[in-house]
Amino acid sequence: MFDRLREDIRCVFERDPAARTPFEVLTTYPGLHAVMLHRVAHVMWRAGLLWLARTVSLFARWGTGIEIHPGATIGRRFFIDHGMGVVIGETAEIGDDCTIYHGVTLGGTSWEKGKRHPTLGNNVVIGAGAKVLGPIKIGNNARIGSNAVVLKDVPEGATAVGIPAHIVRKAEIDEKRRSQASKLGFDAYGVTRDAPDPVAHAIGCLLDHTHLVDEKLAQLCAAVREMGGKIDSSRLPEVQACELDSAMSEEIHEFKEKTDSNT
Repeated sequence: MFDRLREDIRCVFERDPAARTPFEVLTTYPGLHAVMLHRVAHVMWRAGLLWLARTVSLFARWGTGIEIHPGATIGRRFFIDHGMGVVIGETAEIGDDCTIYHGVTLGGTSWEKGKRHPTLGNNVVIGAGAKVLGPIKIGNNARIGSNAVVLKDVPEGATAVGIPAHIVRKAEIDEKRRSQASKLGFDAYGVTRDAPDPVAHAIGCLLDHTHLVDEKLAQLCAAVREMGGKIDSSRLPEVQACELDSAMSEEIHEFKEKTDSNT
């Protein structure tokens, strides 16, 4: 029991930079309190002391704002960060080294008895406000984005976002976009081509267009030189990031206003 408690405290230090001392974690972290009380309630549940187990679970809910059914199976080093509003159903199964944030629901979609709640693999992270519903499986090392509603299985190592959730394609940022963003002096947000954010998508398209324009200009200059023409070989002035950020923020603001008005 004490070994499990030490593991739970250590995992808080590994995943929460705000943690300072073991005493602080032990006395002020409601996520840890909820897990500790659940382990007691789960033993009672397995022993057939159902009413007593539910009473301990209810007490934990009053004290922490986290509702974990005593029948839920939870692995080692489980960390609930912040925790308020977390709900974990009776037949939920959670693997080792999982992390969930406030407002997460591991719920059911049926009133039928039997397996009706999700099964999480090892090292799963579920963002704030996400809802994982039904007897589905979330693979090892999977990630669930904040406020996502997951109704289908998520494969190992994948990331699910959106309502209803869909799997984000695992792809690196286009190297052309990366280099173009670096040259222009701003970060491209690390977005992929299938990002749902219209502003991020527009920025990605602008980067693609700018790169193509640069290539066309280079080809045109080379052709003119071959024909004997003179081309100014001086370098273009560097774009100042602060000026670009200001202009870009105005463009993004106008773009968002147009998008909001259209929707």
